[in-house]
Amino acid sequence: MPTDPKPTDPGREAALGRIALWLDPEDLTWLGSNCACTEDTPVEEQERCGRIRFRAHAALHKAGQKDA
Repeated sequence: MPTDPKPTDPGREAALGRIALWLDPEDLTWLGSNCACTEDTPVEEQERCGRIRFRAHAALHKAGQKDA
């Protein structure tokens, strides 16, 4: 994980097809800590779950709501 995160570039995010999503800190906390993956879950879904949890934690950290 980079130690010097760069600010989000809205133009780059839009070019990647990403959509902004505003959530309450409690919802981000829940999203970042819940995963229904099992040993039988396909690797692609496990990776997607990991990316979503990472982004939820990163958003909380960026907002000063969570320690590193």
